[in-house]
Amino acid sequence: MADNISTGNLSGLYEKVYNPDVLSCLANLSSDEVFTPPEIVNKMLDMLPQELFSSPDTKFLDPAVKTGVFLREIAKRLIKGLEAVIPDRQQRIDHIFKNQLYGIAITELTSLLSRRSLYCSKYANSAFSVTHFENSDGNIRFKRIPHSFDKSGRCIFCGASETQYDRGEEREYYAYEWIHTLHPEEIFGMKFDVIISNPPYQLRDGGGTGSSAMPMYHEFVYQAFKMKPRYLTMIVPSRWFAGGKGLDDFRNMMLNSGKISAIVDYANSADCFPGVTIAGGICYFLWGFDYNGECKVVNMSAGEQISSTIRKLNEYPIFVRDNTAVQIIRKIKSVSKQYLDNIVHSRNCFNLFSKEIGHNEYIKEDCVLYSLNGKSYITKNEISDRDNLLNKYKVIMTKAMSGGNKPSTDGTYLVISSTMRVLKPNEVCTETYLCIGSFENEIEANNLCDYMKTKFFRFLLLQALTSINISKDKFLFVPLQDFSKPWTDSELYEKYNLTDEEINFIESMIRPMDLGGENNG
Repeated sequence: MADNISTGNLSGLYEKVYNPDVLSCLANLSSDEVFTPPEIVNKMLDMLPQELFSSPDTKFLDPAVKTGVFLREIAKRLIKGLEAVIPDRQQRIDHIFKNQLYGIAITELTSLLSRRSLYCSKYANSAFSVTHFENSDGNIRFKRIPHSFDKSGRCIFCGASETQYDRGEEREYYAYEWIHTLHPEEIFGMKFDVIISNPPYQLRDGGGTGSSAMPMYHEFVYQAFKMKPRYLTMIVPSRWFAGGKGLDDFRNMMLNSGKISAIVDYANSADCFPGVTIAGGICYFLWGFDYNGECKVVNMSAGEQISSTIRKLNEYPIFVRDNTAVQIIRKIKSVSKQYLDNIVHSRNCFNLFSKEIGHNEYIKEDCVLYSLNGKSYITKNEISDRDNLLNKYKVIMTKAMSGGNKPSTDGTYLVISSTMRVLKPNEVCTETYLCIGSFENEIEANNLCDYMKTKFFRFLLLQALTSINISKDKFLFVPLQDFSKPWTDSELYEKYNLTDEEINFIESMIRPMDLGGENNG
């Protein structure tokens, strides 16, 4: 939208200029602070009561403006919705932009981009702005503020590391104004009816990226709650479904609040953000201050709705994202009362860390050691037999999935365990492996190992995973079996009375594994 557009045409710009849409293109640029496609923005706006867009008093805030797409799409709806209330188009635009739309940019660059998107000029007091403000910011502000580091070298607001983010003026601090204050209501000094945003997802903090980076989006949600808006809708990673990495309290609060009326979930983030992979997927939700009830959960795949149901979000300790999976788990719960998390051992049961490699030559009374480097030997005095497992048959699997729960190229899930094996007495493993169960005889151990390779088992394990890491609590949906006998998928489907549709759902999602012996892929 060029600054040389004549002022006579400005008032009709939002009705006439839409394609090509530069914001649709920008939505594909970044996987760190992901830009939102206009199509998704409008789906989020569709969840709100539409009468909000027919009131001249409704106030909207985006506390993490990037491209201005949320405010722009809201402006379009208000321009149409207020036509009968404020017939003069320029007066209507002036009222909307000056009294109803507000934003806080995450960087100086995004503040300029957002004003260009909303006001058609990067300066709100420019002669080319759709509406004239007395200041250059308009209602889209950016305030460069430093982190507030404590004695430990961490920001007291966001946890950023002083060594990485104590920067000169030439670089961004990423100290977002919205979450670097105890009183967000003082930023604009007003109450908002709707807070809507796509906040930054994580903060790179010297500890890696992805799941090892520090999540940040939940802090934006917390601040929004402080403002007590009538409605809150944000699009965020779905990792909070299972908690972890500072998200446990957030998950518990979200699942138990009763105020979330809708969640739209994309297991494959690329279906929502083309070309962007976010482990665990992406979702957006609608929270209502006056709402208290069950939630409409919508599952999306390849841009299409595949299922929708109304259910309690806190039915289980971990939010099960897929509606069909919930039906299957309910059937299992009606039959089985004991689950595998009761027998899985906590990590590092022999107190041998991953870097342990043992030695290559067998010495009398040595134990066999399985580590990342394969098979070697270790003396007994180097082992801590915490759970009295040394003289038993142990069933182990790597605690990090090879391939994890990421979608394959065709959108299906492949749950692949890089190694599952039975350890004999005097055989041990490093913390690379998780001990799933232990037995006095080899037959039961082998039957458990084969059970773990069924599609049924791996499908239920998948329901508790949002990353490649496996822990004891992730087996809460996997029913315990009688391991004096072997189990096949067909026997398990029959035991739990699964329908053909439910069976096909599992079969289409999980790749088969070869039974018998260890499996490396």
